Amino acid sequence: MTPRRIVIVSRIFAPEPAAASFRLRALARGLAEEGAEVTVLTTRPPAGAVVEPEPYAVRRWPVLRDRFDYVRGIVQYLSFDVPVLFRLLATRADLVVSEPPPTTGMAVLASSWLRGRPYIWYAPDIWTTAARKMDVSPLVKSAMRVMETLAARRAAGVLTVSESMGRELQAVTDVAWDKVFVAENGIDTEVFRPDGPVADPGAPYFVYAGSMSEWQGADVFVRAMPRVLEAHPDAQLRFFGRGSDIDRVEELAARLAPGHVVFEGLRPAAETAEWTRGAVAALGSVLPGIGYDFTKPTKIYAAAACGTPVVYAGAGVAAELVEDNGLGAVADHDADAVADAMIAALDRRLDPARAEENERERRRRSGWAAEHASLAASGRLAARWLLQGFGD
Repeated sequence: MTPRRIVIVSRIFAPEPAAASFRLRALARGLAEEGAEVTVLTTRPPAGAVVEPEPYAVRRWPVLRDRFDYVRGIVQYLSFDVPVLFRLLATRADLVVSEPPPTTGMAVLASSWLRGRPYIWYAPDIWTTAARKMDVSPLVKSAMRVMETLAARRAAGVLTVSESMGRELQAVTDVAWDKVFVAENGIDTEVFRPDGPVADPGAPYFVYAGSMSEWQGADVFVRAMPRVLEAHPDAQLRFFGRGSDIDRVEELAARLAPGHVVFEGLRPAAETAEWTRGAVAALGSVLPGIGYDFTKPTKIYAAAACGTPVVYAGAGVAAELVEDNGLGAVADHDADAVADAMIAALDRRLDPARAEENERERRRRSGWAAEHASLAASGRLAARWLLQGFGD
């Protein structure tokens, strides 16, 4: 039977600014376009968030948030997962789509078993792999691995955002490859585009827009700033987002580059796009050698869609993505190497003789993103796979 009533379960959803929010919104919109009856079970957004009307139902529930107003941590997860188990038992559906964390996967697995219906595990990240770098107990790491394995193996199908991510999930959980479907990650190219308002703080600046977690190593850009400032004394580094590593990054910034590193917190996507358009380069990183080289950070797509070059610190598929498509520069995850790349980007941006070349490159990058990184197109692709009963 073709599923027509579909429920998406996630602790985070639009308008909360996060890659998961907009990826799931694209899926929900794609399903609605195909005629499915879609319901999203999620949380109340942070205070001040503007909720837009959508062509599907969104049912929100209060949840505990951390001091950054984010749903992160075991207690916060469970404040969503326990109620959602009972909400799912009372909700009619032909198919349920579950977003991590694995604790949510357990709530969906249990309710699906009790209601006798299938569910899809949507895996944009591999939590077991990410936990290796987290400062949590071995017991928590083991529990995470067991829950993630169960969520993936018991699912009727698995959605993921890249083949490399899917292969990593297969290696970690031993999930059957024939039930994995890849809908490549992307960005909202209606918001992140080359034309539109441009932020201008009066000095050249770099943008890091996204999560600052232990496995990303965003501190490397702060450690590069002293050398960058020797060459360009007015340069700035602006962080948009939050994460478990933010306290350490803030402390480092206050010590190494006081007054030149600004933490903007979470901002609406449109505002982040304004800052990205005006940036010398957008920054992205993943610590190499910790088993997370298979990920493609969404910030790369956001920068490309705005036409802005990327300075990427790390290795793996994200580095290949940047190099193979001329999206910017790749450096070792090392402060000196990153400083060299940032200084080169500043030199190129501030050279009047390269203005026309820079503009051509901006249009080329944004054109690539429009063709290869449309989140709307990815959402439609995933929606069709779901509605066709998980076929090829």
